[in-house]
Amino acid sequence: MYTQKSFTLKPVEADKKWFLVDATDMTVGRLATQLANILRGKNNPKYTPHTDSGDFVVVVNAEKVKFTGNKLEDKVYYRHSGFVGGLKQRTAKEQLERQPTKVLMGAVKGMLPKNTLGRKQLTKLKVFAGTEHAHAAQNPELIKL
Repeated sequence: MYTQKSFTLKPVEADKKWFLVDATDMTVGRLATQLANILRGKNNPKYTPHTDSGDFVVVVNAEKVKFTGNKLEDKVYYRHSGFVGGLKQRTAKEQLERQPTKVLMGAVKGMLPKNTLGRKQLTKLKVFAGTEHAHAAQNPELIKL
């Protein structure tokens, strides 16, 4: 009787690719789910849940993402200084004007695992507000999501 061994990808064996995504006119949540799947490696046939088998993703034009419905005025981003009474808030429109990269980073971060593996996978996401990015040397492959 033959038994088939289950496949487990070792971190050394994972060949990581670089992808380039243009976020122009894309919805934040829908884009974030696809980015999270690429960062986790779920688009690869060798996906292993407990191993960092995902690819690197460079996102450009993060300032041109869209929100559906009234989220641009209604959605609120909070941050706290750590001092008493230090809770600050911004609407999605204000956040997109001031720090457009944090909108997409926060959305993707919420869709990754809440452990050390998820934090490691988030470091493979590079978000830029404009069209210029600092990772041209890696030759990222342009993908359409």
